[in-house]
Amino acid sequence: LLPGRRGHLRDAPLDRRRDHLIHTRRLRKHMTDKSETAQPSGLPYAMSAYLIWGFVPVYFKLLSHVSPIAVVAQRVLWSIPLLLVIMAFRKQLGEYAAIFRHKAHLRNLLASATLVAINWLIYIWAVSTDHILAASLGYYLNPLVNVLLGRLFLGERLRPLQMVAVAVAAIGVAILIGDALDTLWVSISLAFSFGLYGLIRKITPVGSVPGLATETTLLAPLALGAVLYFAQVGGGGFGDDVTTSGLLILAGAVTAIPLLMFATAARRMSYASLGFVQYMAPSIAFLLGVFVYGEPLSTTKLACFILIWFSIAIFCADAIKTYRASKA
Repeated sequence: LLPGRRGHLRDAPLDRRRDHLIHTRRLRKHMTDKSETAQPSGLPYAMSAYLIWGFVPVYFKLLSHVSPIAVVAQRVLWSIPLLLVIMAFRKQLGEYAAIFRHKAHLRNLLASATLVAINWLIYIWAVSTDHILAASLGYYLNPLVNVLLGRLFLGERLRPLQMVAVAVAAIGVAILIGDALDTLWVSISLAFSFGLYGLIRKITPVGSVPGLATETTLLAPLALGAVLYFAQVGGGGFGDDVTTSGLLILAGAVTAIPLLMFATAARRMSYASLGFVQYMAPSIAFLLGVFVYGEPLSTTKLACFILIWFSIAIFCADAIKTYRASKA
């Protein structure tokens, strides 16, 4: 209302004031709905990130003739220039440089860099040696491992349904001991290395892209040494042919692009919703392993996966319940 009209409205009949109040509320609701609609959704970014991570075994299968150590080394080296360009575009180079002046952050990121390198190495080895199902199981277990790590290191309390989910998953893993002990270490190593990596990144207040750039920078000397070693003895893949060299150069984009999409999604959607989407990646990997690459799915493995899927259903039900309670 115009300032000069306020007194006129107070003196107006009751029905006119009521109609004005209804109109004002409708206008506010319309503006609120419009602002909510205009806010971009993070779901397309989340789905794109997990689709890339789900189909990444196809990419690493094409490099199965290259040593996994050489692939990780090339992945580290080719990620650095791409991440520097991305940080320059996002004006994060100052944050990246500041990390190297903070000893505590640098110490944490050295530990997380070691863990992510181990995770990458085991995953690439598993894919190249026809153990995609074991790798898939590791990333199915990862959210449940995160719950346990939160309880052990962050003092977070397990809700009853979370305890049930972890217990069911533990039964599923125990079943594999009798039939697939030779690959169980792959699943457990992937789940705990990535879980510990996430824990360290959680308690280290740095951005996702500057943090990854710092990790790859810290790994660069070892990566460069590995590349030079394989250049002397062979087996490194780079320079052997155009296709292999191109795929190794692409490793930087395969590392950075889905991470950026994930970071964008994490800012635009609830963490509970993001948690459900993450199961796309191991599900796609599972389907690739069984139906595309023909990995054997024994009765024991199938029973384990069924129990893991059941535990995930319990985990998601608890997340939905908690999210609704917090919204209320």
